[in-house]
Amino acid sequence: MRTLTLHGGARAEVVAAEWHDAFGVVTSGRVQLELRDGEPGPVLGRDAGFWLRGTGVRALCNPDRRTARVRVFTPGAVTRQPTHPVRQPPCEGDDMNSMKDTGSVAGPASGPTRYTHRFRGLAGTGVIATLAAVVSTTLAAALARAAGVDFEIPDGGETIPLSGIAVVTGFFSVVGVVIAVALLRWSARPADRFVWTAVALTVISLVPPLISGANAATVTALVGLHVVAAAVMIPVLTRSLRAGRRPRRSPLSA
Repeated sequence: MRTLTLHGGARAEVVAAEWHDAFGVVTSGRVQLELRDGEPGPVLGRDAGFWLRGTGVRALCNPDRRTARVRVFTPGAVTRQPTHPVRQPPCEGDDMNSMKDTGSVAGPASGPTRYTHRFRGLAGTGVIATLAAVVSTTLAAALARAAGVDFEIPDGGETIPLSGIAVVTGFFSVVGVVIAVALLRWSARPADRFVWTAVALTVISLVPPLISGANAATVTALVGLHVVAAAVMIPVLTRSLRAGRRPRRSPLSA
């Protein structure tokens, strides 16, 4: 029986041959189960128990900054000692092949560092995607105007300038990046939640052009520009979020 300590953002990989029949109980904090395909599994709170055998769990992760602890029971582990020395990496936890009530720690430096790298990667990707969205919508609007679309709004008789389209695209693209960063920090499944949120907001954004009273060509062009911006931002940020939530594999034993 052992106590596994996972500092904020840390990850401990499950070695099937050595964690045979293991049963875990979360005694403090929260623990997320990482599945065999690399996708994040359920997040378990205090006093939640789980079996590792036959569940397809690849690793245990701490999705929060607060330290989490898991009590792991391994029936029959005393008869299945490892055939090689066990090496403890500094940041990834320990093996569970001992009936002694000892502790293993997943290092505190790995979580904040990994989150910082994910945050910087997502923010950088978001900036590039925002610039691409602004260029794409501005170019599409210029082509539409050359084709005869006047972009005139009946209320006040004002014509939407290309600069206005660029500014609006940039603003709402940045809002999308902020939402993605927030989900990366606080959601167990940031990519999926971002897709649902972004698609819903895109649909809502189509309402103003449809009720603006503009002519059909202008309404069609405005709706198309919203779709172009979404088509640039959503896939790029979603891929970045999926990549950011897959920790690098580092086995617990040599």
